[in-house]
Amino acid sequence: MSQNPLQQFFRQPKIFIQLPSHGIFTLPGVIQGDVENLPIYGMTGMDEILLKTPDSLLTGESIVRAIESCCPNIKNAKEISLIDINVLLIAIRIATFGNELTVTNTCTSCNTENDYGINLSNLLDYYKSCQYNNKLVLSSMVINTKPLTYKESTDFSLKNFELQQKLKQINQIEDEIEKRSFMLSLFEELGTIQHEVYVKCIDTIKIGQQTVVEKPFIEEWIKNCDKETSDQLKNHFQSIQSVWNSPSQQVECTECNLINTVSIDFDQANFFGTA
Repeated sequence: MSQNPLQQFFRQPKIFIQLPSHGIFTLPGVIQGDVENLPIYGMTGMDEILLKTPDSLLTGESIVRAIESCCPNIKNAKEISLIDINVLLIAIRIATFGNELTVTNTCTSCNTENDYGINLSNLLDYYKSCQYNNKLVLSSMVINTKPLTYKESTDFSLKNFELQQKLKQINQIEDEIEKRSFMLSLFEELGTIQHEVYVKCIDTIKIGQQTVVEKPFIEEWIKNCDKETSDQLKNHFQSIQSVWNSPSQQVECTECNLINTVSIDFDQANFFGTA
């Protein structure tokens, strides 16, 4: 077949970005080309339709499809490091709708509803300056950690969602003994999920000259470590999460001039709504 004469009207890259992870935590073959200069295209009409489909949003499939469509150098978005996801979503939003995102916020003082324009390039700059802290030293152990992949994060989010759905059933149980038993099972399930996250996020544990990489050994240690160690692990991962969450934006109420803060949730259909 001869070359399509309409090819000159196909999408072209709108911006180029650098991945915060620099590809360090990504398996070979997941990303092609230069991770320091990835081309980003605007969304197609089909991408936008998928991002408004509730089921595919819940499973993360629509985000995966959008990333692979708008960044063809990424061949398997499910395996992209979680610390790269926000940057990719911001870049796709910029390439599709432009640099400004309008957010609505109700003032906490006077209840006035205001619209604000958020400069998305500033958010890209913020993530460019972030560094992933992959080392935790506990006594004689050096623990090397890594971020979850997008698929792992989505899987855990689904488990948490199912847990929340179960929690809603608690008020339907009338028998107090049965209710307490049900609550205990939910807390145990929550603890299991947390342990699973830790196991996924711990890459290696170095003790002197020995390096432990076997997941069953790491899982057994997590289940049997003391509370102090468990708290240090929890604090380490929470501090990482606080860095890589969406930074809050300060905005001023037009009515009473109070400074409010707003947060942006990137992994939602409304983030990609019409500008």
